[in-house]
Amino acid sequence: MKSRAAVLYGAGQEFKVEEIEVDDPKEGEVLLHLAATGLCHSDYHMVTGEWSENIYYPMVGGHEGAGIVEKIGPGVTRVKPGDHVLLTFMPACGRCRFCSMGQSFICDRGAGLIAGPQMDGTFRMHNQGGQELGQFCHISTFSEWTVAPEESIVPIPEDFDLEKLCVVGCCVPTGFGSAVNSADVQPGETVVIFGIGGVGINAVQGAAVNGASQVVAVDLVDFKLEMAEEFGATHTINANQQDPVERVLELTNGVGADKSIVTIDNVRPEHVGWAFRSIRKGGRAVITGIARDEFTHIDVSPQELTMYAKEVIGTFYGHSTVYADLARYLDLYRAGKVKVDELTTRTYTLDEINQGYQDMLDGKNIRGVVSYGWATGHDAEAAPPATTRA
Repeated sequence: MKSRAAVLYGAGQEFKVEEIEVDDPKEGEVLLHLAATGLCHSDYHMVTGEWSENIYYPMVGGHEGAGIVEKIGPGVTRVKPGDHVLLTFMPACGRCRFCSMGQSFICDRGAGLIAGPQMDGTFRMHNQGGQELGQFCHISTFSEWTVAPEESIVPIPEDFDLEKLCVVGCCVPTGFGSAVNSADVQPGETVVIFGIGGVGINAVQGAAVNGASQVVAVDLVDFKLEMAEEFGATHTINANQQDPVERVLELTNGVGADKSIVTIDNVRPEHVGWAFRSIRKGGRAVITGIARDEFTHIDVSPQELTMYAKEVIGTFYGHSTVYADLARYLDLYRAGKVKVDELTTRTYTLDEINQGYQDMLDGKNIRGVVSYGWATGHDAEAAPPATTRA
């Protein structure tokens, strides 16, 4: 099947939008027609080459999307053609040691997220020259048509807006989960969030939903701080204008926050130090953002770690169990307790994907979303999903 996709041919380049070939699904796989995909900073780490030396190129990016099932491969039982689904960048097999312990967010099947091929070691996407194209996180949502493992697909009710819901595949569980699961925010606590992008703003609303009395948002961009207030922040700090640690201590009468969460896109050792110094004795610092490979230490006092009984923990996917927690977040959204529609600042066409990332870098977006048009009528000539054709 032909599809238009955003392909990255190497670090330091922009995404190239071109027509590619998408193969039929194999054993345990699903062919999907995507409605929309979020523009997450994790994909941009491939552009800069700062994330890992092991990323496969050329790669079709994207790891946050929603769409409709077109075709299923042999052995698929979770979904059927016509089902509306979310794609999760973290597959969950349900059988490995970690899934059986309730930790599907670190399922063994996630080992090859940036390796390129599908889980069987072969490729489903090819450019017009026949070159094999890697699939980011096995799902490549920067292609209107994609093949994904059944383990990366979460069925959702048909009355949800697929374009709005696409962000629930990544930034909602990662950020919201960082607050409610990893930080375990309790009613009345003070929580500080460093970095207010798509993930950070969901950490803000997670802390607010769990009853934190003070939710402190820290960023360098006033627009993002203003948006944080709409999602539940009680205080904001522009780190260009104030020392965030000193300000948090002022707000807590010198005690420190109960919890801190680092959702900065490129975590540096000093960011962990901010989070550590801003919490009280017995407090917890949660590190959600990803650091570059070159950083192999964190700015934490071992003496203070022990003598003040502080905790520093890492979290992946916000400690969100893939199927149970995504369903829970959708229930909260339906009940009006979690904002999802408001996360999308701007919508782009696939041809505008590089502009979308520039807007992200310029601090103009909380979340940019690429719409493929057919689900919302943005493109009058866009074809509907094949499953609905006469």
